[in-house]
Amino acid sequence: MQNPSTQDARRPSIAQAARGALIAVALMFPVSAAAGLPAEDAEGWELRKESGSIRVFTIDQPDSSFQAFKAVALLDTPIENLMAVMVNPESCTEWVHNCSESYAFGNGSFHDRYAYSVNDMPWPVADRDYVLRIRTHGRNAGGDILMDLNAVPQRRDPEADYIRVDRSDTLYRFTPKGDQTRMTWIQHTEPNGSIPGWLVNSLLVDIPLKSMEKLEQVAGQQRYQGYELIYDANNRLNAVVPATQSSGASQPQ
Repeated sequence: MQNPSTQDARRPSIAQAARGALIAVALMFPVSAAAGLPAEDAEGWELRKESGSIRVFTIDQPDSSFQAFKAVALLDTPIENLMAVMVNPESCTEWVHNCSESYAFGNGSFHDRYAYSVNDMPWPVADRDYVLRIRTHGRNAGGDILMDLNAVPQRRDPEADYIRVDRSDTLYRFTPKGDQTRMTWIQHTEPNGSIPGWLVNSLLVDIPLKSMEKLEQVAGQQRYQGYELIYDANNRLNAVVPATQSSGASQPQ
C-alpha cells in the first residue's frame, strides 16, 4: 500500500493525463456545427417526399417558425467524385437549387475555409446572401466525411442588393458504399427579413430534392473524375486532389 504523500504526488499527473486524453478525443472528433441542428435520428422527423433513392423529411425547430429539413439519398457516384465537387468553391451554382453565385474568399485551408453565395428567392421576396464558414473533417479511409457550414455574417460587409442571412447551420455527411455514396443533408436556416415561415417551409422539400438530383449528375461530369482522397499519417482527411497530384498532397493545404 502506498503512503498518502506518494498518492498525493501522483494526483496532478493523473489529472494531467485525463486532460490530455480529453484533448486527444476532441482533436479526433471535432465538435460538429450540427450541435444546433436536430439529431439525424431525432423523434419528430416527418417524411414529406420520396423520389427514387431520395427521401426528404422536415421537423419543427424550437423558437423558430422555420422548419429544419433532412434529406437522405444513395447517390450513384463514388465519394471521390462528390468530394471533388464539394471542395470546388464555385460548385454551388452547379448543383444547389437556386444558388446563383458562389466563391471562396479570405485565407482558408482544406479543413476550414470561407465562402460567399447568393440564393435566388421567388418574386417578390428579396434574394438572400450567405457568408459561410465551411469545415471539412474525416478520419480513416473508407469512413464518413462530414462538412459543417455555418453562417458568419460579420465576416463581410452587407451587400445593398441582398438580405444577409445571419443564422444558418448545415451538416453534410458522406458515407462511401462501394461505387455509390450515401449522403445525409440536414439544414436549418433563419432567412432574416420579412418573409413568412409558411413560404420558406413550402420550399424546403424542393431544395434538397432538386439539389441532390443535380449533384449526382454534376459529379458524373468528366472534370470531376479521377480524384483521390488524401489522408495524413494520423488517418485524417487532408485533401481531395486529381490522382496525378496525389504523390505530393500528403501535407496540409
